Parts: sequence; C-alpha cells; structure tokens
Amino acid sequence: MNKEKIKEEAKEILAKFSKAISKVKLSEKSLKAEVGGFREESNAEGCDKDFRERIFDNAPEADDDCVIAEKKKW
Repeated sequence: MNKEKIKEEAKEILAKFSKAISKVKLSEKSLKAEVGGFREESNAEGCDKDFRERIFDNAPEADDDCVIAEKKKW
C-alpha cells in the first residue's frame, strides 16, 4: 500500500468514528459534596509494620497516619 492510500483510509475511519460517537448520549453525573472513605484504625496490633513502612515510603503524599491520594485518576 502506498502512503496516500493509507492516509485516505485513516481519514475515512476517523470520519466514521466521529459520526458514530456524535450519536452517543451522555448523561450528567453529579459529584457527591460529602467527603467519605475514611475508616477508624484503632486496632493496629495486627498490623505488619514492614508493610506499613513500605506503603508510606511509596505514597506520593502522606500526612501523619493518612496516605493522601486522588480518587479515580485515570
């Protein structure tokens, strides 16, 4: 195949795709205003200290006993 033919096929594929995707109906999603996802960690006796240290060493950001991370960043 020559380059021009490949370019034309790519343009055709993109045109079909954009036409198909324009028909997709999106619904609005509302975000929760409340903060959640916290749990009480009162019993740390059964905690693997090495695992805990590795988690906090690898965490991008930490504050005392909390790992600060973004939710659904993909």
